[in-house]
Amino acid sequence: MHAAPLPIYPVSAIRDLEALAIPGAMPPLMERAGEAAATLALSLLKTPAAVLIACGPGNNGGDGFVMARLLRDAGHAVHIAFAADPERLPADAASAHAAWLAAGGETLPELPPTPPGGWALVVDALFGIGLQRPLEGRYAEWIDSLNTQPCPRLALDIPSGLDADTGRCLGPCFAATHTLSFIALKPGLLTLDGPDQCGLVQVAALGLDPQALLPAPGHSIAPGLFETRLRPRRRNSHKGSHGDVAVIGGAPGMVGAALLAGRAAASLGAGRVLVGLLDPSALSVDPLRPELMFRTATALLEGPLPNALVVGPGLGQSDNAGRCVDQAIGLPVPLLLDADALNLLALSAARQETLARRQHPTLLTPHPAEAARLLACGTTEVQADRLAAARRIARRLQAWVVLKGCGSIVAAPDGAWWINSSGNPAMATAGMGDVLSGLVGTLLAGGWNAGEALLAGVHLHGCAGDHLSATLNIDSGLLADEMSTAARHCFNAWIRPPTMRDTATWDGPAHP
Repeated sequence: MHAAPLPIYPVSAIRDLEALAIPGAMPPLMERAGEAAATLALSLLKTPAAVLIACGPGNNGGDGFVMARLLRDAGHAVHIAFAADPERLPADAASAHAAWLAAGGETLPELPPTPPGGWALVVDALFGIGLQRPLEGRYAEWIDSLNTQPCPRLALDIPSGLDADTGRCLGPCFAATHTLSFIALKPGLLTLDGPDQCGLVQVAALGLDPQALLPAPGHSIAPGLFETRLRPRRRNSHKGSHGDVAVIGGAPGMVGAALLAGRAAASLGAGRVLVGLLDPSALSVDPLRPELMFRTATALLEGPLPNALVVGPGLGQSDNAGRCVDQAIGLPVPLLLDADALNLLALSAARQETLARRQHPTLLTPHPAEAARLLACGTTEVQADRLAAARRIARRLQAWVVLKGCGSIVAAPDGAWWINSSGNPAMATAGMGDVLSGLVGTLLAGGWNAGEALLAGVHLHGCAGDHLSATLNIDSGLLADEMSTAARHCFNAWIRPPTMRDTATWDGPAHP
């Protein structure tokens, strides 16, 4: 069995889940949250030690009071900084505060001095998912001070200062080494600034089955989404069984992009890979991948139809490039548009209208700047709400879309969405998008539907990067041309369980 996708809920849906669960819930959800937080804290605290918990004026602070009481009962020296008016706490938080005081605890209006041995753990129980504005004044100063502590730093539900829906730091933001998300994942934990601010994310469902209460609007990407496709090939197969991928691109000075896409397609197992170059004088054979078959872009678009068409790697924005995009949109095959094909699409409302009316699968793979051009807005606006941006493009152009970046967003034309967590900063180099296009193109050519191909290709791309980063022990400088072989290894690890492998050629994880 492969890892299953996890449900993701925006803040509004989390509030709905809480409302559905609270009536008659025993013990109360706050008590469950505090107990889950204490359990995680105890796993980080090997011996009785000094713990600092910063509690805020709402229910997140109440979770912190419950946690503090339980840690104190376990023998730890718990110090609470609490600057709010206890008379204005919500009812459950007020009860948790009173229980802390009744157990012999006390609160301090400011952060206490660091004890001689240092804090063993600091906990952010300030604001959680409800914060909608930048932290200022005392709380901003508290966050800055907590972030300097060299011990584990635990955020309850979400780091204070991080937008739970978008992953955007609203201002000063708690830098957690661990985050315990209550009930379910939120989008902001997984995309944009979220992964940098959250550290290791764990989920405490608090005894609830969120999906039974309210179907999740989004999910994480995991191999369980496309598990039925992960089967060994039939022995009675040949190159024609696995499809032809055609790559259109390679304008003068940018032939390398088309080669990267073609090499990735070949390495993942496309039956044949045909590369149609806009610079026909560049080369007629790839000495590193002589399996690639070269044509002019015009000949490839006018010849026999491939099983899948990838347009954009190194395409440029010439008139000839525009004609290639228009011709490709009109062909009755699955079509993936990337790079300059997206920029050319953004320049023409008529081209967008034609694309939206296609009767065959369309996939778009923009990075934030390309997404901004498609939406006629700024990159900052796209990044401010990556999920909304991806869904707008998918709906407007009736296409499957991946908005690339930290926590890539995949959106379907019908509004469904997913967030990917594989991949790492070493992949922030030129040509990575070309490799992704080639991988997805191969899956399309092999008969995968558009959604499965995009979800699998995005996740596989990140897994290959994670494998290489771990193997090479690097945090930067991963080269795009190194990715194809790693993707082949990861993909075959998904397909072939250990008992089916003749030799131990792959010892890495099947997924991150």
